Amino acid sequence: MTRPNTRQSSRENQTKKLSTTTTLKPKKKQKQKKRDGADKPKKPPTAFFYFLEDFRKTFQEQNPDIKSMRDIGKACGEKWKTMTYEEKVSYYDIATEKRAEFEKAMAAYVKRKESGEVSEESEDYD
Repeated sequence: MTRPNTRQSSRENQTKKLSTTTTLKPKKKQKQKKRDGADKPKKPPTAFFYFLEDFRKTFQEQNPDIKSMRDIGKACGEKWKTMTYEEKVSYYDIATEKRAEFEKAMAAYVKRKESGEVSEESEDYD
């Protein structure tokens, strides 16, 4: 008695299953995202980010061989943690000034939005 080749028949069954089950569905149209408040002012950075800006320049001058942002960020974070409040005050002052400017700009934006000068939906961007 000869045994039937089961591998061949199972392969045939798999291809039959694949051909019947894999029908391509038409792609759905992607919804276009609405830009929520294109004219809306951006929030200002925190004091840490102003410090990071200064620290990055000096750190790269002192350590030109270190190029990784991860390493620079770690060094900056460690330095920020060890700084006293008096050393951080200048960065807090800058952040406070920028925050005040942002709040003025935001108040003006809200007034424009309430009066209808700012459109609710922006134009479609492709």
